[in-house]
Amino acid sequence: MSSIEKFSLANLDETDKKLLGLLQNNAKMTTKQLAHHLNLSTTPVFERIKRLERTGVIEKYVAIINKEKVGKELVAFCNVSLKQHSHDVIREFESEIAKLNEVIECHHIAGMFDYTLKVITQNMDTYHNFIYNKLASVDNVGNVQSSFVMREIKSGTEIHFD
Repeated sequence: MSSIEKFSLANLDETDKKLLGLLQNNAKMTTKQLAHHLNLSTTPVFERIKRLERTGVIEKYVAIINKEKVGKELVAFCNVSLKQHSHDVIREFESEIAKLNEVIECHHIAGMFDYTLKVITQNMDTYHNFIYNKLASVDNVGNVQSSFVMREIKSGTEIHFD
């Protein structure tokens, strides 16, 4: 299978799904540890991981940082409406948003707003600075509405295959 072909859930067997679950829970597990959990030898596990990476099922490996321990205590969801919706204007907005370090997620959505941004800053003052000096300077921003996280109930990155 070439790496540019579509890879779907139908291409994943139960061992692939279990392997992905293990890696999502702890990407630092060694091939030997993974093989033990999967009742396989290390070579087929290594080959499965390489295939999942090559086909784009596994995009990257990351460390998940505790926001509070690094002084990023304010999480906000910022809904943005654009003034205009031409192809070039949308592309320019998305390009500018991608440059803002405070924005950790940006989703083009349907509904009352055009985009939802997940923004993390130190506090309300730094969020105000972000809105006033950074987001407001992005061309074509029409309306902004913010919601602030009071307490995080569930947060995760794991995709389940139930």
